[in-house]
Amino acid sequence: MDKNYDITVEQLKEMLESETPINLIDVREDYEYEDDNLGAKLIPLGELPDRLDELEELKGQPIYIHCRSGARSGRAKDFLIAKGFDDVHNVSGGILAYRELENQ
Repeated sequence: MDKNYDITVEQLKEMLESETPINLIDVREDYEYEDDNLGAKLIPLGELPDRLDELEELKGQPIYIHCRSGARSGRAKDFLIAKGFDDVHNVSGGILAYRELENQ
């Protein structure tokens, strides 16, 4: 079974509200993170290849990646899978969809 599936913002919200620690990575730029964030570890997409060592200890654990809309995090997910990570999840819709869900 493929463990590298996308998750919805509803699923992410449930995880964050459960207060169980999760490995959440934000691949947006610094200025985007400063403007609004979900408390994730910030590793901008362009820095990901040079900062892989920071994620090495997470191999084999679920990693959830988000960005603004889901496009950059989708690329980050593919990159991490190619580098041997095997439990990587893109948050579909990104922080935009997450904030929209909160405002419903």
